[in-house]
Amino acid sequence: MNNSSIYQFKVNKLNGEEVSLSDYKDKVLLIVNTASQCGFAPQLADLVELKKIFQGQDFEILDFPSNDFGGQEPLSGEELVSYCEIQHVNFPVFDKIRVRGPYAHPLYKYFADKKENGKFSSTPRWNFHKFLINRSGVVNDFFFPFTKPTTSRIKKQITRLLGSAK
Repeated sequence: MNNSSIYQFKVNKLNGEEVSLSDYKDKVLLIVNTASQCGFAPQLADLVELKKIFQGQDFEILDFPSNDFGGQEPLSGEELVSYCEIQHVNFPVFDKIRVRGPYAHPLYKYFADKKENGKFSSTPRWNFHKFLINRSGVVNDFFFPFTKPTTSRIKKQITRLLGSAK
């Protein structure tokens, strides 16, 4: 397993089931930390739209709710499941995690450490920080919260990565 890829990490689904990110091998991923009470929460609809745009292709969005910024994710468990159903979320939502600081999930520590990921040192500054991952599980780029998921910049990069060889 390539230690410079996200495939080395395991995460938990909302039901507590552990999943290896290697299950997403050969897919282009957009990993986002979200919060239901954030001013950027309308981006959930944009994420749903982005998923539809690339439907049937090797693209997936992975949603990691976090309460790290202003306590804007008070929901957990079944409440979070219900909220996602109401928002018509069509991508995997994982268990709430920490995305910054000493208690950050190892995946987000990896994103923050250029020595580990080989490309960037990017810690989310707020909810809806986005990481674009290539088919090899390597960080390709990141986008700040104010960048809507459906911008042409993000769509073009996803298209380019999907066109690259597996």
